[in-house]
Amino acid sequence: MNLYEKLRNYNNTDYYGFHMPGHKRNENLMGCDFPYNIDITEIDGFDNLHHPEGIIKEAQNRAALLYHAQETSYLVNGSTVGILSAIMGSTVQGDKILISRNCHKSVYHAIFMNSLDPVYVYPRFYEEGDLNGPVEASDIDKLLSQNQNVRAVVITSPTYDGVLSDVKAITDVVHRRDIPLIVDEAHGAHLGFHPYFPENSNVCGADVVIHSLHKTLPSLTQTALIHMNGELADRKKIKRYLHMLQTSSPSYVLMASMDACIDLLSKRGREFFDEYTVMLNKMRDRLREMKHLSLIETKMYDKSKLVISVKGTAMNGHELYEKLLNQYHLQLEMAAGSYVVAMTSVGDSSKGMNRLTNALLEIDSLLDNRLGTGTATHTDKKIISRLNFSLPKLRKKYISAEVDELLNKNSGNEVVSLQWQNAEGYISAEYAYLYPPGIPLVVPGEEISREAVELISKYEILGFSIEGPEKKGRIGVLTDG
Repeated sequence: MNLYEKLRNYNNTDYYGFHMPGHKRNENLMGCDFPYNIDITEIDGFDNLHHPEGIIKEAQNRAALLYHAQETSYLVNGSTVGILSAIMGSTVQGDKILISRNCHKSVYHAIFMNSLDPVYVYPRFYEEGDLNGPVEASDIDKLLSQNQNVRAVVITSPTYDGVLSDVKAITDVVHRRDIPLIVDEAHGAHLGFHPYFPENSNVCGADVVIHSLHKTLPSLTQTALIHMNGELADRKKIKRYLHMLQTSSPSYVLMASMDACIDLLSKRGREFFDEYTVMLNKMRDRLREMKHLSLIETKMYDKSKLVISVKGTAMNGHELYEKLLNQYHLQLEMAAGSYVVAMTSVGDSSKGMNRLTNALLEIDSLLDNRLGTGTATHTDKKIISRLNFSLPKLRKKYISAEVDELLNKNSGNEVVSLQWQNAEGYISAEYAYLYPPGIPLVVPGEEISREAVELISKYEILGFSIEGPEKKGRIGVLTDG
């Protein structure tokens, strides 16, 4: 069975997806017929993404107008290529950069590629919901005062869990130092299209904003946008990296998907968002009736994300995720230690939303007899409640350029693979992260802490897959670090 046959067969089942991409396989929504009959290359009359002068330039201008940006470029390699280009185009090798520690792995890859020296700002952590909160402008202000030579600031808002930071306040702090603010808003491509949601980061003054259209809007997987504003961001240099890092054969199917999405939002966006937000609001109201499971959010929050907490029950997030998948055929986006994440979008149907709502209410009603009957010890439950990508405080010992040197075969250093339980105190030579959400728990050059070892060991026990290390259950470390 080839991939196409498998996808076609899956589409004929009753599995309903509360996950990206945002079009939700809703064929009636877009009125477009993808993909083979429109799959071409740069033939006469169809422009060139790397040197747009005609139809692609016009399409990008329409996207900029819709998103209130001064300049917008299409990304056919996803938000990742936008993040890489934005960071590398805003720095030179060896520069210092301030990033929120809950950034996507692509931010760390850009740091590694440009041998940057990162300064971390940690998000607040809300114990009551076991949820990473926003990045505070005051924390960034303090760190910038302590690090006068920072060349750019990178934050993620909204996060994978839907948490929003005050981008306007952060922009004000960063711009006082005449440096650019880069916002990974990959999960917020829908922001600003309805009063139910806050404005996007272009409106809030950010210099570079990256959106994944496919995550929360009806556009094909791998489609994204990079917006540039003001004079602090080096637009010419960022676009030069886009030319280097994006494929030289961009898919017209993907670009057509983006243009169709922008066209739909421009012409009928309010209509679709009106219907969607009414459904979503009713769904959230019903879910607030749960007695044991709970719907959690922070003060500034993207309400398209449904974060369902199992805290206080005998169930962990992975168990709820599996029950929804296997018993109700509902595929959620992510499971964490004490919650699950369901993504909704304008592509959802009332039938699908009702299925998830009814399933959660039914599971909640059956938890009456399960409370307190779990086999986990008090200590285990305490650790499980922390398995929500609460980031371990790690000591950065080497920057990426120094890690490169230490890993050089002529340096005399060796990399050995240790079991996680034996890795405390060593300098990591590998990344370690869960995907989703793709936020590194350990980064090369950092000293592995006991907290990191405990978190990752428990993740593995609960059935989560740790990605990054070459060998399962182990991590590569430097013998002489």
